[in-house]
Amino acid sequence: MNTKDGKASEGGLNVTLTIRLLMHGKEVGSIIGKKGETVKKMREESGARINISEGSCPERIVTITGPTDAIFKAFSMIALKFEEDINASMTNSTVTSKPPVTLRLVVPASQCGSLIGKGGSKIKEIRESTGAQVQVAGDMLPNSTERAVTISGTPDAIIQCVKQICVVMLESPPKGATIPYRPKPASAPIIFAGGQAFTIQGQYAIPHPDLIGCIIGRQGSKINEIRQMSGAQIKIANATEGSAERQVTITGSPANISLAQYLINARDSPHIETRIDPFIFSCTNTIWHASGSQKITI
Repeated sequence: MNTKDGKASEGGLNVTLTIRLLMHGKEVGSIIGKKGETVKKMREESGARINISEGSCPERIVTITGPTDAIFKAFSMIALKFEEDINASMTNSTVTSKPPVTLRLVVPASQCGSLIGKGGSKIKEIRESTGAQVQVAGDMLPNSTERAVTISGTPDAIIQCVKQICVVMLESPPKGATIPYRPKPASAPIIFAGGQAFTIQGQYAIPHPDLIGCIIGRQGSKINEIRQMSGAQIKIANATEGSAERQVTITGSPANISLAQYLINARDSPHIETRIDPFIFSCTNTIWHASGSQKITI
């Protein structure tokens, strides 16, 4: 997060900010809209400059620059658009609990300590005062000195949370040089057939047995992050003999389960071309709800 011409003004901040967001392909497509109409409207109505990184990467960097009022207006429009997308995705879905809107900020790692606060005091204060869930990733993004800060909640809660994060970042500027995160190009697409994942290489479909690794992450880092953010318990069973399928059991309140599902989908959807319900990305027809628990076969 960069600042220019920063000075205090009566009634709040009076600065020019640059904030970077990390988005998946579907999210980027949503804010761009048909023929770029949605992002054009956001630029015109907010007054902020909104730039989207080029390339065929599964993740893209969305850079928002402008005065604080313009920045917060742009965030509000993006959050409301994502809420609209969630509502549309639930129209024909079996999921009964609405997942929250989720945005990911990209923040220099040197500023994350101030955001967390001593013993987690600052981040706890932000959570309690805004009603949003805030999670600072433990690891830096690949080949960078930045971390992802994930915010989940209602659009109003997200805007209040972003305002408080901006104040903290302005009070504690980055230390030293920042190596920005640049997403890598997409790997080969994956499709599902008969419960098996396949990597597409030219005209051939090659069996892809390690899809579950995308959810677990290195030394369990990704699955632990999803557990912490969602508050749900997530267990991944071993594959049964003669089958490549793995069963993922998500346990918790309906809201916890919905958020966990959403985060799993958001984590992997850029790498996956799904032929089924995109909200539950790689599930077969063995999905069921019972006693606050959900099982997904992958």
